[in-house]
Amino acid sequence: MKKSIKKAEIGIIGGSHMENFLESFQKTRIGTPYGLPPIVYLGEISKRKVAFIPRHGPDHSIPPHLINYRANIYALHLLGVKRIIATNAVGAINPELKPGELLTPHDFVDFTKHRKLTFYDSKVVHVDFSVPYCPEIRSALVESGKKVGTEILDKAILVCTEGPRFETPAEIEAFRRLGCDIVGMTGIPEAVLARELGICYATLCYVSNMAAGMQRKITPSEVGEVASKIRPLMEQVLRETIGILPHERNCPCKDALKNAQFK
Repeated sequence: MKKSIKKAEIGIIGGSHMENFLESFQKTRIGTPYGLPPIVYLGEISKRKVAFIPRHGPDHSIPPHLINYRANIYALHLLGVKRIIATNAVGAINPELKPGELLTPHDFVDFTKHRKLTFYDSKVVHVDFSVPYCPEIRSALVESGKKVGTEILDKAILVCTEGPRFETPAEIEAFRRLGCDIVGMTGIPEAVLARELGICYATLCYVSNMAAGMQRKITPSEVGEVASKIRPLMEQVLRETIGILPHERNCPCKDALKNAQFK
């Protein structure tokens, strides 16, 4: 007999070892047409079924340019997930931002180079991105921040680069002139792939450092130190957000595929 897959309504994609913020969890592996994602942790928060995927693997061994983004998003789709909340470490391009601040970006610019960006390689599908991130999730994140006593900025443009190297000062200056506020390596194509499946997606970003040219140098240990300090607050925000999200979706994300394909 084929083993049935347990279902979840909300997906979390984040850093390694974040699974402990689930009230209880069990591990599972889910095969997809796009390969095998990392272990998925299934648990509950506020009596809602939640699935967590550690983006870089459980031991943080997968670099950003080699993450199987399609497998990760499709695994959540197979679980029945309708909303995804991601977490991302970002560098500040906007000099008004400082390490430790939380943001939920409203738009993005894609500067990745070699990633699988779509599920639709065999037919022509143009998904609308006039509203790049789910407004319902973003609103809930901002409200949850207020409940736990922290401000979550809701106006920021994220530029995603290929990695795994950090950006050059000249690149950061170019991104600044394009109007970008923050830079990271993992936000794209997650947002695109989720939209292609009609899944709501938004991200909670934390500023881990000032971008290249704005401080003497950037090291992974610096990013990790900020992550360790900010993680308890982020987990608190995520719990609150999951608790207040309405059960019925009232956003345009669910209708993303209507009229998206050439007949």
